[in-house]
Amino acid sequence: MNQRLTPSTLALLLLPPMLWAGNAVVGRMVSDLVPPILLNFMRWLLAAAILLPLAGWVLRPGSGLLRSWRRFALLGLLGVGMYNALQYMALKTSTPINVTLVASSTPVFMLVIGGLFFGQRITRPQVLGALLSMTGVLFVLSRGQWEVLRQMHWVPGDFFVLLATAAWAWYSWLLPRRDEPEAIRADWAAFLLAQVVFGLMWSGGFATGEWALSDATVHWGWPLAAALLYVAIGPAIVAYRCWGLAVQRVGPKATLNK
Repeated sequence: MNQRLTPSTLALLLLPPMLWAGNAVVGRMVSDLVPPILLNFMRWLLAAAILLPLAGWVLRPGSGLLRSWRRFALLGLLGVGMYNALQYMALKTSTPINVTLVASSTPVFMLVIGGLFFGQRITRPQVLGALLSMTGVLFVLSRGQWEVLRQMHWVPGDFFVLLATAAWAWYSWLLPRRDEPEAIRADWAAFLLAQVVFGLMWSGGFATGEWALSDATVHWGWPLAAALLYVAIGPAIVAYRCWGLAVQRVGPKATLNK
């Protein structure tokens, strides 16, 4: 049952978008240092290394992970393999402002996917909440000067952000389902690591294809190392933990009214 939207839950809902906005800025900064899909793979590989001491037991036989492999394979594809990889791909041709602007359509995708595939009734307050969310983002990005928005140029990379946003909305609707062993569900690090393990398979395959089909190179150094540390800890582990906990508390529908 969904809980009331408390100040602590509201904070859990607000922190991830802030960290993901920083993720867009950092992703743009290192776009010339590392291929986008490989960046996503390295980011989650580092996140897995951080999570392993906290929840390594989930990889042992008998943990129940294999019984729920379909669920975690899908969560890993949407949340780990696709979401940020598509964002990083977008940042090769788009700007952090455009990426953030297009990503503000998340409430709309949440409504549509929930109504079409999860049997959720769309209410007027939810529609108003989605519109207010997008209007607020537009106001902030334009600094109150709507002429700024008319001067923005849309590029193919913005389409990748739309795909990423749709993947994230689907991921969020799947989170509250309880199709995995209770032991994994009760341990946040185990629940996230289970997704990351399967997500690394997806993102590793995607990165291999990217490397084989392009002439991409990696420019190692402190800027890239610092960027990887940030995107692995903040937008990955902390943001996913906060978002997952908030969705478990209030459900995907309530996130539309945040």
